[in-house]
Amino acid sequence: MIDPGLAFGTGTHPTTRLCLEHLTDLDLDGLTVLDWGCGSGIQALAALRLGANQAIGVDIDPVALDASRSNARRNGVHDRLRVMPPEQVPPELLSDVLIANILAHTIIDLASTLKQHLSRRSVLMLSGLLEHQAERVQSAFGPRYTFKKLRRDEWVLLIAENWV
Repeated sequence: MIDPGLAFGTGTHPTTRLCLEHLTDLDLDGLTVLDWGCGSGIQALAALRLGANQAIGVDIDPVALDASRSNARRNGVHDRLRVMPPEQVPPELLSDVLIANILAHTIIDLASTLKQHLSRRSVLMLSGLLEHQAERVQSAFGPRYTFKKLRRDEWVLLIAENWV
């Protein structure tokens, strides 16, 4: 059960659906998921319900952080979800799965920060993008990352994993 309050994330937007559907394809048992731009916490909560050991929700909006906390309590996963503003994310934190379902220009601006929280085995999921924005977002991550693209209507989810 998700109550977005004033935060983004009810599960009905095509980019949210794409992310949720891909999460169900992953074996999340014991993994750490970082949800950057967590909004209501829907992606992090889904990951926890699908077996992730812990999730970290990051958002610049205190209302979103409160909504994520509340939704975690409502869904019985509050003991495995931490939420924080970006400036409190430990620089050494590595995630097994990193989800950023936010606007394309924001992902581009955050590319170096997001890469800092990836290991060579991490799965990177980038969404909130329109089809025509995907190439610019991919370029921001450099040639080391090879992306697979999933589409729903005019929206795109970019997925990178197992890079060198």
